[in-house]
Amino acid sequence: MRTQTISAAALLFMSTLATAQTEFPARLAGHVIIPAQTFIAVPADAPADLATSGKFADGPARIESLGSREGKSAGRPTGVKFPFQGQPIQGHSGIKHMPDGSYWVITDNGFGSKAGSPDSALYLNQWQMDWDKGVAKLVKTMFLHDPDKKVPFRIVHEGTDKRYLTGSDFDIEGFQIINDKFWIGDEFGPYLIRTDATGRVEAFFETFAQGKLVMSPDHMRASTPNPGAALAGVNLARSKGFEGLAASKDGKFLYGMLEGPIWDSNKSDWERVGPQQALRVLEFSVVDEKWTGRFWFFPFSPGADSIGDFNMIDGTTALVIERDSGEGTADKACPAGTRAENCFHNIAKFKRIVKIEMDDSNVGQAVRKIAYIDLMKIQDPDQKARKPLNDGVLTFPFFTIENVDIVDGKH
Repeated sequence: MRTQTISAAALLFMSTLATAQTEFPARLAGHVIIPAQTFIAVPADAPADLATSGKFADGPARIESLGSREGKSAGRPTGVKFPFQGQPIQGHSGIKHMPDGSYWVITDNGFGSKAGSPDSALYLNQWQMDWDKGVAKLVKTMFLHDPDKKVPFRIVHEGTDKRYLTGSDFDIEGFQIINDKFWIGDEFGPYLIRTDATGRVEAFFETFAQGKLVMSPDHMRASTPNPGAALAGVNLARSKGFEGLAASKDGKFLYGMLEGPIWDSNKSDWERVGPQQALRVLEFSVVDEKWTGRFWFFPFSPGADSIGDFNMIDGTTALVIERDSGEGTADKACPAGTRAENCFHNIAKFKRIVKIEMDDSNVGQAVRKIAYIDLMKIQDPDQKARKPLNDGVLTFPFFTIENVDIVDGKH
């Protein structure tokens, strides 16, 4: 989901993480800010409808006049008005650090829902970060398109030659680059997509957990039931598909982490490890192009209810963003029990990057949570921050924080 806020990237210095579930300090090593109102144009051969975006972001009725509605975040006016000329560049939902020092970043489906995003183009951007100046330079944009009709269901731009994909077709959230192929995880199905380096879709995969189809209400096979009837086959909540997509260091396997737990029909409850809801991490063989049946559980920590991104460090350990659904800091909190347009009624409390271990010894079981850093108290002794500090530390009090990757042995 794309939110109308400043998009910020932080380079963090991390102390060596020991083998205990312990908090370790994070020190800010760089800070880049991309203004919220940054837009790009679609390719010349894209449908005219994609030249503007956000026309359906405020409900089912089309909004024709550009800039006529002000966006809101949990009822708070953002100061950003839509529909937009062009496509918003924010909504970053997955990141990969490249050998040349650049970063590929994926932009997710658009305006909060499948119904609200038919004019939101799907694309990835390559950036060069200038950590000294605090700015990012856009190198290139790769728009997803399906001229070979690899996507089996009807898409928004079905009858066009290039068949550009939109946020009503997929909600792209995570990706990996293996042998110049882009593997992309989707939340709607959930699905897995492979494209070439131009964004041309080459393959499409449904998702299976231990041989059983994983299906959300937005899956192509789901149909709305009559009143009183069950939504047959659906075992995942809407918008709870792949939020994180990691890859083994040899490129042979992908690991898709769902954002929500699978429904256990035998227990009439969401899957859990102990009392905590637990997400599946599903293994996919890149060589065989199929789900292996192997999986791990990622149980939420008390106070957390979602994950934001997921990337491997080495063969057995990984980084995961684990978070709550709060946003804002205590100095801007609403009085207890109240809500208003100029304050935050549910402030951020739990925003972490967690180091986990997953290997052959805990297949089918919970990952081991080894250590974490707290994104609500990033130390800034070198005065790298480009936004005001809170009680002497930089905070990331955003509702969604969705990008983490390893840069080198210390960052």
